[in-house]
Amino acid sequence: MNSKTYLAAALLAATQLTALNTSADTLSISAGAGGWGQASDGNFQKTSDPAAVDLNDNLFWQDETQTYAFVTFEHFVPIIPNVRIMHTTLDQSGSGNTDFVFDGQNFSGQVSNDFSFEMLDLLAYYEVLDNVVSLDIGLTIRNITIDYNIVNGGAAVNDSVDETIPMLYGMVGASPWPDLIISGEMSYISFDGSTMSDFIAKVAYTTDFFVGFEAGYRNLTLELDDVSETDADMSFDGVFAGAYVKF
Repeated sequence: MNSKTYLAAALLAATQLTALNTSADTLSISAGAGGWGQASDGNFQKTSDPAAVDLNDNLFWQDETQTYAFVTFEHFVPIIPNVRIMHTTLDQSGSGNTDFVFDGQNFSGQVSNDFSFEMLDLLAYYEVLDNVVSLDIGLTIRNITIDYNIVNGGAAVNDSVDETIPMLYGMVGASPWPDLIISGEMSYISFDGSTMSDFIAKVAYTTDFFVGFEAGYRNLTLELDDVSETDADMSFDGVFAGAYVKF
């Protein structure tokens, strides 16, 4: 993956947005966290392996409640983008009787595994519309760190993947009454046979006491083609709910 090339191209595209007179009406800071009831599906493999490892059939992953947290800063200066930082965990583990080859090693019988996914997003965006109808456009810089180990008696694999990926971002929302917004947002990139998309549909309501609540659905898909010598076709989806404070 030539991530530097795509990062440069995405940043160049993002700079064109500064010509737009887009900004928030007021200065605001919000911070929140929540839980994501996530189900996983798909497979992955080293590029040299004969077949892929299935997340459910070979690794015995189950539905898990994951966590996310975010901080958002919006302001009224037109040329400077608003910023959101978001951290999401996707930790999985499993154990069971199976048979597969991974990284040139044979795993057969009782196999256990632990995977730790961490995503850290830096989102820079402009509010093109901010009224009854909302429209945001921007750029997400996502760092993905995956640490994992697979163990079966004498066979064991410990490895990690660490990649930073730029993604185009867009959000469309509607406010049928003040302090309530119904929105859909997506970050997306496709490059060198690899694709990542992250779609969120949610309802958020901010009370008169600076506290807000949100709930919705999130679908994250990850297709890798020879990234860190790894191929993958994975999806994570489910409903989420959280709370935040906004000043």
